[in-house]
Amino acid sequence: MESGSWEPGRPLRIALLGCGVVGTQVARLLTRDAEELGQRVGVPVELAGIAVRRLGRERDLDVPDELFTTDAAGLVARGDIDVVIEVIGGIDPARELILSALQHGASVVTANKALLAEDGATLYEAAEKAERDLYFEAAVAGAIPIVRPLRESLAGDSVQRVIGIVNGTTNFILDAMTTTGQGFNEALDEAQRLGFAEADPTADIEGFDAAAKAAILSELAFHTRVTLGDVHREGITEVTAADIRSAEDMGCVVKQLAICEKLDTPNGPAVSARVHPAMISRDHPLASVRGAYNAVFVESESAGQLMFYGPGAGGAPTASAVLGDVVSVARNRRNGVFGPGESTHAHLEVLDMGQARTRYHVSLDVDDRAGVLAQVANQFAEFDVSIRTVRQEGSGSDAQLVIVTHEADDAALAATVNSLRDLDGVRAVRSVMRVEGGV
Repeated sequence: MESGSWEPGRPLRIALLGCGVVGTQVARLLTRDAEELGQRVGVPVELAGIAVRRLGRERDLDVPDELFTTDAAGLVARGDIDVVIEVIGGIDPARELILSALQHGASVVTANKALLAEDGATLYEAAEKAERDLYFEAAVAGAIPIVRPLRESLAGDSVQRVIGIVNGTTNFILDAMTTTGQGFNEALDEAQRLGFAEADPTADIEGFDAAAKAAILSELAFHTRVTLGDVHREGITEVTAADIRSAEDMGCVVKQLAICEKLDTPNGPAVSARVHPAMISRDHPLASVRGAYNAVFVESESAGQLMFYGPGAGGAPTASAVLGDVVSVARNRRNGVFGPGESTHAHLEVLDMGQARTRYHVSLDVDDRAGVLAQVANQFAEFDVSIRTVRQEGSGSDAQLVIVTHEADDAALAATVNSLRDLDGVRAVRSVMRVEGGV
């Protein structure tokens, strides 16, 4: 039998790499719902092996012990495996295992956002060469169907912008700060106590997780290769209670946003991808996303505005996305076809953050005397940044200026803020935050 070939009449065999929170749920659904899944695919499906780090560990699974192995490399290279599900995470050994699976004739379903964002091109190339599928709905926003709509449903449209809340931990923290008045550290402690944040929350609160997802969304939306290194990333650790109050005064809330957009430049259309906290109008649909939920807002030329909302993480929601991919891939194997691969035909330039177009909310502690406002306004004018609104709060030694700009290049806005720090009459730049969503 040819390595990886499927003979009509036998079950489609599935191998699972990883049996943590998500992997356990995947294994449970594959075994519990095997008959129903087989009916959806058109042939029986069979869980043929589960690769784990350690044998003998107590697992809440009704699965024969002989299915477990510590030899992940041997499992994916067996030659009789039709679909490999990878939920190990990280870069290595996941990359080598996926490449081996494809080389040995298996299609792959993965939830590995970090690997796709860092080296997706290698995986796509291997899948194309092997004429096998590489599906990854679970890599972005958990159970929310967003990869397939961008990859297939909107393939005939022109997507202009994708803006999303794609990390449940940061959304939970910022929502808690907004609704309860907690500081960042208090909200983080609560998120960890409730299981929404890891013991080491760095990947979430510093924006690494969201940046990987932004890279994947950008590549899908704009048909241009975008890697993790192309995404501007800022975390939420510097967001203060004062920022939350300032947003409220403007009719906004603070959210950690992944923003992927196509911009017109003198050299033609280009792509910008960034992750950072921002104020967003309470009228925007993303402002109402509460707790650990995720949402992705897509703006396209013909379809208009589309909103995708739901649980963005957790074992069961992520397993749902994995199993959806498994059914699609298994159908393709049964029919002798394979689905869409990498689409990077546009080859658009990927801009750095300085070329992105955004707006700023700037709060300054200033001397309460004549001429200070004019000095401040002159600094904005010097860098060609237009002021939209300005208000003064307090008086005397407690005077503050709160300025909201019109849209400008981020580099010009950053240069303006830096110049204000050295301006006579400005005692301190109290806070700086980008503003999104049409305020």
